[in-house]
Amino acid sequence: MDITVQELKEKLDKKENFVFIDVREQYEYDEFNIGAKLIPLGNIQTALEDLEEHKNDEIVVHCRSGQRSGMVQQLMKASGFTNVRNLIGGVLAWQEAYGN
Repeated sequence: MDITVQELKEKLDKKENFVFIDVREQYEYDEFNIGAKLIPLGNIQTALEDLEEHKNDEIVVHCRSGQRSGMVQQLMKASGFTNVRNLIGGVLAWQEAYGN
């Protein structure tokens, strides 16, 4: 199940408890980020072990447009994670809605 920028902003504003992952590259993260933990796409496979304890927790993944995080969402689901949500439109949609 995916998540919209509006739903995500509400979760962040309410300080809800969920795992928040940015799968972009370091330089993209440095340019602009919305506070997620940076785990670049190339590192996600090894990071899955560290995330094992969150298999049944809500996890929100995002990237620039939703493409890479969509791949991560599928990978995580295939690895047994039960509640992985992809941010529709990624950071581009966030910036469109809320600016920088």
